Amino acid sequence: APPPLAGRAKREERKMAAGGGALWRRRAAALSRAARSVCGRAAGAERLAGRLRARRREEEEEKKREVPGNPARRRARELAALQRVHPNVLARVLKQGAVYQDEEVVVLNKPNGLPVHGGPGIKNCITDVLPILAKMLENMRAETLHLCHRLDKETTGVMVLARSKEAADRIRLLFKTRQVEKIYWAISVGHPDPAEGIVEIPVVEKEVQSHQPHYKMTLAPNYRLSPEDGKVLKTRKNRSAETAVTRYRILASSSACSLLELQPITGVKHQIRVHLAYGLGCPILGDHKYSHWNKLAPQKLPEITLRRLKLEQSQARHLPLHLHAQRLSLPLGASGGKRIDLVCEPPVFFHRTLRKLELDIDKN
Repeated sequence: APPPLAGRAKREERKMAAGGGALWRRRAAALSRAARSVCGRAAGAERLAGRLRARRREEEEEKKREVPGNPARRRARELAALQRVHPNVLARVLKQGAVYQDEEVVVLNKPNGLPVHGGPGIKNCITDVLPILAKMLENMRAETLHLCHRLDKETTGVMVLARSKEAADRIRLLFKTRQVEKIYWAISVGHPDPAEGIVEIPVVEKEVQSHQPHYKMTLAPNYRLSPEDGKVLKTRKNRSAETAVTRYRILASSSACSLLELQPITGVKHQIRVHLAYGLGCPILGDHKYSHWNKLAPQKLPEITLRRLKLEQSQARHLPLHLHAQRLSLPLGASGGKRIDLVCEPPVFFHRTLRKLELDIDKN
């Protein structure tokens, strides 16, 4: 019989062998699970790649279906992209659009489609990125920039920001007391008659009763024509109406459209758009809100305008508002002794439309 010590050693060897086998089995099972997990992730990645390829093919097909050379549709896509970018990217875009800076103010050429303030459904607005923009323009310790006035979401052009709250308060007072001279350019559908004049009709906000109830600014005139004899009669003043005065003149006319120079004397919400659409019967090109009163619908354009723009009527909905804050003149400094003229070039789409409609200022 083998010595007791040898038997015990053999039993220990068998236990170790058994333990080692279990260890190897556990390792093999773990490797198998890891392999299945990797394969699962690979399959998931492949499915995701397949979906992305399918989406890319759909986008390419959609581009093929679009009318070649249709800038309005491209512009609509660009505006949608502006609402999706990271705030740092948006601040960088605004920084590139800075046209003037000094120790008191920063002046931007505001892009189309970018709201000044936030609200329902708005992801990006100028107010939200002012702290980031201040740091990009100066340094990481810079105080946030301050709004001095507002422009509509669709309006482009001169926008003044103050570097301090004190400067912002001074400049807001200048706007309120009408010491700021504002000049706008707009392309109107139709030709105002007379070619130069002043529209002085109060403006009020009213609810439009339609299948889509909504609010719009509209005219609240102090006078009306008598239906019997055509005499001018004074009407009762609407207490909610605000005094609104807009000076205008035609710079060029062609293709059933006009390029207008506009000077709003007052600063009522949407007053230029309302005075042109409802006062002169010449809405701004791309102003789908004020081209109709009782409905929300795309602007209807004359055949010659569509032909020059190379658009179908169904594509007019993609046209942006052609209203640009071209020049702004105001006194700066604590004493107001320094008056500056700030000029912003119209955006590319505005210039493109001028060229297509043959609205040549020099010629006229």
